[in-house]
Amino acid sequence: MNIIKVKDRNELEKKIPSMPWYVEKFINYKLPDLSPSSLLEYARDYEIFFSWLLAEGLSSAASMSQVPLEDLEKLHMDSVDNFRMFLATRKEQANVKTTINRKLSALRSLFHYLSQIAEDENFYPLLKRNVMAKVEIKRSHKPKDTAAKLEGKLLQEQEILEFIEYVQHGYEHDVATNKQATYSYELNKIRDACIITLILNSGLRVSEVFNLNVDDIDLKKKLTHVYRKGKNDDTFKTPVYFRQDAIQVLTDYLAIRQTRYKPAKKEKALFLAIANGKKEGERMTRRAIQEMVIKYAKRFGKPYLSVHKLRHSFATDYYLQNDLYKTQEQLGHASPETTQIYAHLTDKTMAEAIDKRMES
Repeated sequence: MNIIKVKDRNELEKKIPSMPWYVEKFINYKLPDLSPSSLLEYARDYEIFFSWLLAEGLSSAASMSQVPLEDLEKLHMDSVDNFRMFLATRKEQANVKTTINRKLSALRSLFHYLSQIAEDENFYPLLKRNVMAKVEIKRSHKPKDTAAKLEGKLLQEQEILEFIEYVQHGYEHDVATNKQATYSYELNKIRDACIITLILNSGLRVSEVFNLNVDDIDLKKKLTHVYRKGKNDDTFKTPVYFRQDAIQVLTDYLAIRQTRYKPAKKEKALFLAIANGKKEGERMTRRAIQEMVIKYAKRFGKPYLSVHKLRHSFATDYYLQNDLYKTQEQLGHASPETTQIYAHLTDKTMAEAIDKRMES
């Protein structure tokens, strides 16, 4: 099991005892199909819901774990609407429409399980009345809408090469008067260029880059093995191919990984960082990877770039030369609908881009 999943599984197990027994039953039912990370999100959503239920006096239970099924059966649609309003307006953490829909979907999954799948000893549904079945949850982000938001915020074909060149050589001129920034750049430029080039030539997610181990890279076959999002089989890593352009930067980084970052012998992580006050390199954190990309993007004049937008940039470029299903497989999308974003992004420039490829 990869590092993130182990951490999330442990946190999930800590939360379960504070939940009603039927929530634990639901989570156990979902364990074979969903990752610990997804189930942890469910548990957090249920925590918010049951806390609200108690605070509103909609249950007389002494704690979350004691909320009976009968209290769920007695919920009115007005209560569901009030909960939706609570999510949208709570002071400490107001939610956007997408997040509200996700939380309501998590509740609907629980209620559906209790009313349609789980049974009592007499073979009757555990939940006799399901108010969440009446709740309509509209998709707030269609592929076309997402594409519209991304338009103009991704790297185009030539810009991909220019950004990589900037990370490798241009950035040092922009920070030449800053000794600390120059030192950090000289120490990490081969690693940073490797990460950015790899993402722009494979479309890996930040979590997938974070989890990479040295043994996952196969330079001869031009592929790496990753734990893909949404797949709960921890015994299998999915092979993901990268373009020829990533081979040299990976070779360069692997050549200096040991001497520059001095990791412990047991450290398997591919990408390393030396924390302040430490002598040995350890796995670079997801946050550090994200902040590193943003640092270069700002100096490059595209402050809106992020790891995810680098992934989108690769995907758009890749889609121009391949079909929808190859792009879906390369990116690890569960549904082709998600991949349709790139069809919308490339609609206007498809013919022009293909002509450019043919000329080159």
